[in-house]
Amino acid sequence: MAAAARRAATRIDDFICKTPLVQAPLFSSKTGADVYLKLENLQHTGSFKMRGATNRLMTLSAAQRGDGCVTASSGNHGAAVACAMQKLEVQGVIFVPERTSPVKIEAIRSFDGDVRFFGSDGLETEQHAREFAERNNMVYLSPYNDAEVIAGQATCGIEIVEQLPDVDAVFIAIGGGGLASGVGSVLRTHNPNIQIYGCQPQASAIMAHSIEAGRIVDLPSEPTLSDGTAGGIEADAITFEFCRELIDEFILVSEEEIANAMRLFINAHEQVIEGAAGVAIAAMLARAEYIADKKVAVIICGGNVSQETLESIRIKS
Repeated sequence: MAAAARRAATRIDDFICKTPLVQAPLFSSKTGADVYLKLENLQHTGSFKMRGATNRLMTLSAAQRGDGCVTASSGNHGAAVACAMQKLEVQGVIFVPERTSPVKIEAIRSFDGDVRFFGSDGLETEQHAREFAERNNMVYLSPYNDAEVIAGQATCGIEIVEQLPDVDAVFIAIGGGGLASGVGSVLRTHNPNIQIYGCQPQASAIMAHSIEAGRIVDLPSEPTLSDGTAGGIEADAITFEFCRELIDEFILVSEEEIANAMRLFINAHEQVIEGAAGVAIAAMLARAEYIADKKVAVIICGGNVSQETLESIRIKS
């Protein structure tokens, strides 16, 4: 995967930005660690998903691009695919669950994305999108279950290694596991002893429960602030083996912990983040005693959040 990540980094260089890795004095003081935040909320389209979507589209043949593409997304992957398709002049359809955040739908449409609604769970939407692509002879672009998507997400790990070569631990929010698979592979190659923490909301921790069961399980998800990581996982997801091999520990956090982490970040850094990023911060705070005196990176995976959600977490404070 490290070699594929380097090829992806070269391929997508003109289409993404190298996001900052900044010190976080507040979180450092709360944990006793030297905490750094990888600000993927400042990436094009507001999340790390631009990396994987762009790399996947750029690896398609001219004929495949001409056939058009179909994807499924809870929002961020859809916006990234819409943006990449617009830049590469590819036509396609983006399916989203019925309860997708309006701000994420608006982001997809801002790149002229053809948004269509189906299902209440991310896995249900993915299955429908894949079937639609097959019926219409189009290319299906998985949000996570694709080696080239994972290689694109891995470029975030390349940047972390360049920016903080002696990083000791990293906290990564996990939904389908594409980001953790890619970044984890790069970091583990760089330093076999690095600690990689997988972070999920208690309300939707399908990957954690799947690893515990030794197989991908089909479980319902409860509503969560971390809409970007919510929902099920495809039964043949290649990310399962990556996560089983790479993740040292899964940390599950409550909605209260996510909301608190979001508030802390927003007040300290004067930037907005979404619930999935709050999950990674909350998990890091929950493991404070284990990371004291270490150099720690937390991936702030996205910043696409509605005003309604921001108001809801402040009301609870």
